[in-house]
Amino acid sequence: MKHTFKIFMDFDGTISRQDVGEAVFRKFADEEKTNRIIDDLLNDRIPAKESWIQLCAAVDKIDKKELDEFIDTMEVEPTVYDFIKFCSTEGMDIYVLSDGFDYYIDRILKKNNISGLKVYSNHLQIIDGKMVPSFPYYDENCFSSANCKRNHILNHSSEDDFTVFIGDGNSDKGSVEYCDFIFAKDGLLRFCEMERITFFPFKNFIDVISKLKELNSKKRLKKRHRAQIKRQQAYTIE
Repeated sequence: MKHTFKIFMDFDGTISRQDVGEAVFRKFADEEKTNRIIDDLLNDRIPAKESWIQLCAAVDKIDKKELDEFIDTMEVEPTVYDFIKFCSTEGMDIYVLSDGFDYYIDRILKKNNISGLKVYSNHLQIIDGKMVPSFPYYDENCFSSANCKRNHILNHSSEDDFTVFIGDGNSDKGSVEYCDFIFAKDGLLRFCEMERITFFPFKNFIDVISKLKELNSKKRLKKRHRAQIKRQQAYTIE
């Protein structure tokens, strides 16, 4: 009997090959302000929502056409196509949870012919040359992501499911503690090591497919105990 996996994955640096949000602000915003804001974010001196507000304010005026052309240079990880096909074949639901903005995520997915994914992210508009962010999934209890990834995980899974998280960075820190199986690289990998959270390192989605096949082949699969406790605590609070 197959197990039921719910897949939650980051966008920037996971589906896309680089952090698109960071790249946008490093190109169009004041360099000194950008460096300071990102440093404050990565060192937990400011919450994610505040960092986005400050970064958008650091862009004096932006040309929409120039922004779109820059976004179009961003590449996706080539193995993501194999992963989407694998999940579809195996009946595994995919949820893309991004602390970035729909403005570039939607454009990149469309340009690369990736459709049918459930995507939750922050919202961005360009109004009179200004970058205007809004945060439809904000929760003050989620410090490291203005789009509270934890809430999406809790809302789209049950205790019958095995929750899987795939990510690489700062905005994933608060959410991985609620998942049974974690695939981590870069900053998220270092965080999991530091917090002694069990994880699988990965380079690309072929590694993830291989491990998920292995997990799904096991007759008995255990949930991660710490994740179960965190989920139960969250449901109790709510």
